[in-house]
Amino acid sequence: MKTIKDSVHDHIDVVGVARDLLDTPAVQRLRHITQLGTARLVYPSANHTRFEHSLGVYHLACEALTNLGIEGTQAERVRAAALLHDIGHSPYSHTIEELIHRHTDKYHDDVHDLISGSEVGDVLREHDLDPDTIADLIAGAGELGQVVSGELDVDRMDYLVRDAHHTGVPYGTIDHERLTRELTFLDGKLVLAEGNVQTAESLLVARALMNPTVYNHHVTRISKAMLQRASERLLSEPDIDAEQLRRMDDHDLLVALRATPETAEFARRLSHRDLYKRAVWAEMQDVPDEIIDADHETIREYETDIAENADVDSESVILDVLGRPRMTESSSRVLVNGDVRALGEQSTLVRALQQVQRDQWRLGVYAPVTETEAVGLATERVLGLDTDGTLVSDVRTGVRTTLDDFE
Repeated sequence: MKTIKDSVHDHIDVVGVARDLLDTPAVQRLRHITQLGTARLVYPSANHTRFEHSLGVYHLACEALTNLGIEGTQAERVRAAALLHDIGHSPYSHTIEELIHRHTDKYHDDVHDLISGSEVGDVLREHDLDPDTIADLIAGAGELGQVVSGELDVDRMDYLVRDAHHTGVPYGTIDHERLTRELTFLDGKLVLAEGNVQTAESLLVARALMNPTVYNHHVTRISKAMLQRASERLLSEPDIDAEQLRRMDDHDLLVALRATPETAEFARRLSHRDLYKRAVWAEMQDVPDEIIDADHETIREYETDIAENADVDSESVILDVLGRPRMTESSSRVLVNGDVRALGEQSTLVRALQQVQRDQWRLGVYAPVTETEAVGLATERVLGLDTDGTLVSDVRTGVRTTLDDFE
């Protein structure tokens, strides 16, 4: 057994297969992948890593398994999957995941290739565990996969508390001990036991508050978009491919960006926090549907048109379109009067928070500070935005929807 002191969960006891997995290169690499990517440019103390988070997910998985009464080989599989669930992450966590997927057809939870032919696979086999079974659990397959990846998974429970702790914001606090204690299986589905509607709602409230404050803070989004653009340019050079990029850590990527003339300026700006500024920050109601739903290539075409219209270099325009708001936690299942119900069907609060997400949604267009005015006006013309002359609309203008609207 190895005992590790954690800033969130205090002491974590790592035993069995997890103990042997801990020092494999794939797990140790996570020490060099920041949990929140570029959000540390907003919150200086947000330097926690995927390694810390993986330990936290393992710890909460152990608690959940104990409370569910799951032991033996089944429990070992879940514990292994919990510790390994993030080994597929590319540099800066989710920041360049879509870019990697376009080139490899793999997301971070598709890790069969990373597990089976590596030291991780050797360790699993030494413990009579099948690497493919563990990879399936990481992707949320089967009944027990729901513990690692699902609407009520321990991954979500850890990152909300951990991200709030390290950023210093008070919004991600949830009762993770109650959540792990109240989990139960019913007809193969992971549900929260009777009397826990509010417990499930707390996950949604935490996410709804963390999104605009941390995950989608405008500086986080600008720096993330700049890193995405730089990484995309890096892949257009002959010296690196997507598989190599996928296995880099944060430090490797920044060094590669600095060493490549075509991306060196982006690397300088990110290193010195000399970031682009908002030329447009538009509400969903002001943006045509075809832009919200545009694919990657169409967005790039829009950027070219905006740059030409503004008479600036194409690298001076970044169009950042968030996906349509969704709330996966709303499908969390809770027992109410003996019936299993989706939280979204039971909770008025869910419907209110879905409206809040729509109110918080923003389309961003970013440019160097000297070119924001020209780029903003060009964007309004090219995209046909209906902003009434207000190109930058702050997300913190208040919520216009109240719970009374949903009675």
